[in-house]
Amino acid sequence: MLSALISQISIPVLIAILTEAVGKMDSPLGKNAAEALGKITGAIKTGEISPEQIAEANRHAEKMAGLELAQYQSTLSEGNETVRAEIASSDLYVRRMRPTFGYFMAVTWAAQMLAIAYVIVFQTEKSAFVINAMGNLSIIWGMGLSVLGIYVYKRSEEKKTPAPGSEIIGWVTPKK
Repeated sequence: MLSALISQISIPVLIAILTEAVGKMDSPLGKNAAEALGKITGAIKTGEISPEQIAEANRHAEKMAGLELAQYQSTLSEGNETVRAEIASSDLYVRRMRPTFGYFMAVTWAAQMLAIAYVIVFQTEKSAFVINAMGNLSIIWGMGLSVLGIYVYKRSEEKKTPAPGSEIIGWVTPKK
């Protein structure tokens, strides 16, 4: 009785949600997936797929979700260990690495922009060449600025005060 009730709740509800979501895609692949999921729903309703089979699928899904959660927690734990080691380090360079990187990026960006502005204003005939060369640096700047963005974002997260009564797990404060 209980397995029949459970089987009618989790996997069938998930299938119904997925069927509706992928059915709205404007893609033949999405339509085919919705059709296949619809066939599974039909098989559940007609009894071709038993409540025991659905309960086993639910157990498998729960196990997979547990493994995914454990991996996520492990990743957060490793990241937190790195940040804690950085903060607790007696080496000033290790503790100041993020701000130093930020200052370095700001100074080099400003120097490059001033150099480009100088060429555009005072050596106009070379400006097309310099602007094209700047375009070739966009991937390098993109990576450097992405790292800086992550540093700033994570530092902002570290500075946030947790809500009263909440526990901090890694950089995430769970809601109660």
